[in-house]
Amino acid sequence: MENFDPSEILISKQKKLNFLSKFNNNFQLFFLEDWVYQYDFAIESLCNHFKTKSLKGFGVEKLKDGLVSAGAIMHYLSETQHQKINHITSINRIPKDDYIWMDGFTIKNLEIFHSFSREGKSLIDVIDKTISPMGGRLLKRWVALPSKNIKLIRNRHLTVKYLIDNETALSSIQENIKEIGDLERLISKVATGKINPREVVQLKNSLAAIEPIKKLLKKSKAKSLKELSNSLDNCNQLRKLIEKTLNEEAPVSILKGNSISSNFSKELEDLRGIAFSSKDFLDKMLHEQSEITGIPSLKISSNNVFGYYIEVRNTHKDKVPEEWIRKQTLVNAERYITDELKEYESKILGAEEGILELEIEIFQQLISNMYKYIKTVQNNALIISQLDCFSSFAQTAKENNYCMPELDESYEINISQGRHAVIEKQLAAENPYVANDLFLDREKQQIIMITGPNMSGKSALLRQTALIIIMAQIGSFVPAENLKMGIIDKIFTRVGASDNISMGESTFMVEMNEAATILNNISDRSLILLDEIGRGTSTYDGISIAWAISEFIHNHSTRAKTLFATHYHELNEMTLSYDRIKNYNVSIKEEKNDVLFLRKLIPGGSEHSFGIHVAKMAGMPRKVLNKANSILKKLEKSHSNEQLNKEIKSIKDDIQLEFFKLDDPALEEIKEELLEIDINSMTPMDALLKLSEIKRKITDSQD
Repeated sequence: MENFDPSEILISKQKKLNFLSKFNNNFQLFFLEDWVYQYDFAIESLCNHFKTKSLKGFGVEKLKDGLVSAGAIMHYLSETQHQKINHITSINRIPKDDYIWMDGFTIKNLEIFHSFSREGKSLIDVIDKTISPMGGRLLKRWVALPSKNIKLIRNRHLTVKYLIDNETALSSIQENIKEIGDLERLISKVATGKINPREVVQLKNSLAAIEPIKKLLKKSKAKSLKELSNSLDNCNQLRKLIEKTLNEEAPVSILKGNSISSNFSKELEDLRGIAFSSKDFLDKMLHEQSEITGIPSLKISSNNVFGYYIEVRNTHKDKVPEEWIRKQTLVNAERYITDELKEYESKILGAEEGILELEIEIFQQLISNMYKYIKTVQNNALIISQLDCFSSFAQTAKENNYCMPELDESYEINISQGRHAVIEKQLAAENPYVANDLFLDREKQQIIMITGPNMSGKSALLRQTALIIIMAQIGSFVPAENLKMGIIDKIFTRVGASDNISMGESTFMVEMNEAATILNNISDRSLILLDEIGRGTSTYDGISIAWAISEFIHNHSTRAKTLFATHYHELNEMTLSYDRIKNYNVSIKEEKNDVLFLRKLIPGGSEHSFGIHVAKMAGMPRKVLNKANSILKKLEKSHSNEQLNKEIKSIKDDIQLEFFKLDDPALEEIKEELLEIDINSMTPMDALLKLSEIKRKITDSQD
C-alpha cells in the first residue's frame, strides 16, 4: 500500500477491526460481504466476465490471493458501475522480477511519496513536473516500481537526453500536452457510460492536440520518439464522429438540451423549428388579437401552473371576447386562455419533449459507437503519459544540474559528487548541499561503516544513495556529477524507526522487525542501508547486535552492498578482521569548544560522537552541559574500548568462550569494588590478596 498509495481499499467486513487496528482511517475504505472474498466465487466471477472456462490463458491461475482480490474488485465494479465494465478485457500480474523490490519500511523511510513533516517535501514532490494528470499517475507508478530492465532504462535516459539537448522540441511537446485533457479518465467514462456531452467534446479536442505532437515526434532524431510517433493514432474518424454529432458548446448535462448539432438530424431540426419559433408565433397572435379586440396592452406569458395565457388589464376587461376562458384574477388584471393558444402550447411542449428524447437517443448511440475506439484512445493516453514523464525528467534535470546515469551489468555503485534531491531544494542558495563520492562493490568495499557526530549528515547520505538509485532506474537523470552502476534489484532501509503503538511494538521491536526482513531477503544485487542499528536498547546489546548483523552481511554468499551509519565506534575495529568492511566518517572541524559540521565523507573511522556539542547547539542549559562533560570523562576513563573490542573479536560462531556475561551481577559488584580501590596506596601483598579475592568471586559466580 505504501508503493501504490491507493485511493480506495476494499475490505471484508470480517477483517474490518483487524485492518483499522493496523492502519486506522488512513485510507478510503469500502466494506464488502465476507462471501465476496471466497476463492470459488472469485474464479466464477472472473471467468464469467472474461467469458472463459479457466484463467490459464492469463497466466494467473496459481495466484490464489491475487485472484480473490481481483474477484472482489470485479464484483465491486459490477455493483457500482451498472455492469458497464466490458472494457476490462484482461487480467495480468505485475512481474516482481522486473522491478526493484522495496518493502513498506523502505518506501516510508525514504519519504518517496510522503514527507514525515507537514512542511517537508517528498521525492515525488521534487521530480514531478508532469503537466497532465495521467502523466503524474504514470510517474508515481514508475517510482513505486523502478525497472530492472537495462535496455528499457537506457532507452528512457537517451530520450531524456535528447529533450535536454533540444530545448525547442521539449518546449513544443510541453505546450501541446497542456492542450490535452485527462484522456485516461475521459475514455474510462466512455466505457462505463458515465461521460457527459461536454466531456465528449473535451475528448475530441484532446485528440486533436495529438496530431501536432505526432508530427513533432516524427521529425525527431531520437529513435524512441519516432517509435512513439508511429504508435500514436490521431483518431480522425472518432473526432469527425463527435464533431458531426455534438455542438461545440455542449452543456454538462444532456438534460439541458442543445447538445446535438442541428445538422445531424432532420427530425431534430424540425422539432427545434417548432420549439424555437414560438416567439414569432406568439408575437403574431398578440398583434392579431390586439387588432380584433381593440386592446392595445395585451400581454402573452406563461407559468408552470397555467402554461401560456393572455393577460388583460382591468381597464380593458370589458372588451374581452366571450370565447376566452378566464383562469386567474389579479388586483389590476385578469388572465385568460384560448383554444388556439392551448393548441399551440401542446405543440410546443410536444416538440420540447421530443427534442429531449431524441437528443438522449442520439447521444447514447454516439457513446455506443465510441466503444470500438477505447483501446486506441487508451494507447494514446499511455504514450502521452510517457512523453509527459520524459519531459518532466528533462525539465527537472535542466533546472537542477543532474547527470545521465551509466548502467551496466557490474555489481558496482560509483557515485561522483552525489547529492540529496530533496534536501538540496530546501536549502538556501548561500548554503548549498555538500556533495559526496561513494563507491561500493562485492570484492573490495562491500560494506561502508560510517561514523560521525549526530546531525553530521550520515542519515542524509544513506537516503541520498537510495534515492539516486531509484531515480536512475525509473529513467531519470540523477543529482550527481557522474553515476556508474550495475542494476539494483532490492533496496532495504533501516532508517529512523519509531514506536508502532497500535501494534504494541516499541521502537526497538520495530527496528528488529525491519532488520530481520532485510537479513531474510538479501540478494547479490541488494542495496542495504542501516542507520544506527541497536540504538533502541542498551549499549552492549546494541553493539553486539550491530556487530553480528554486519558480520552476517559480510560473510553471506550474496555479499550485498551495505551502508552502515553508526555511533558505535567499536565497530571501526571490524575492518581489522573483515576485509570488505571499510571505515568512513562524516568530517567535522573543532573550533575551540564548538563543532563545525563539514558534511564530507572521508576515509577512516571517527572516535567521538560529539553528542554534548550537539546538545549545546540545541540550547541545553550550561549546568547540564558541564555535568554531562564530567560524566563523559569519567566513563571514558573507566571503560576501555580496546578490551571490549578484543572480547568481541575473540567470539567465534561455533565455540563461544564466555568468561562471564556482561550483565552478570557479580561483574557489576567487582566493577564497583575496583573503581573504589586506591591502587597507589596498596602494598604488593594487598594487591595480590585483592586479586585472589576477585578470582574467588568470579569462580563462585561461574558455579
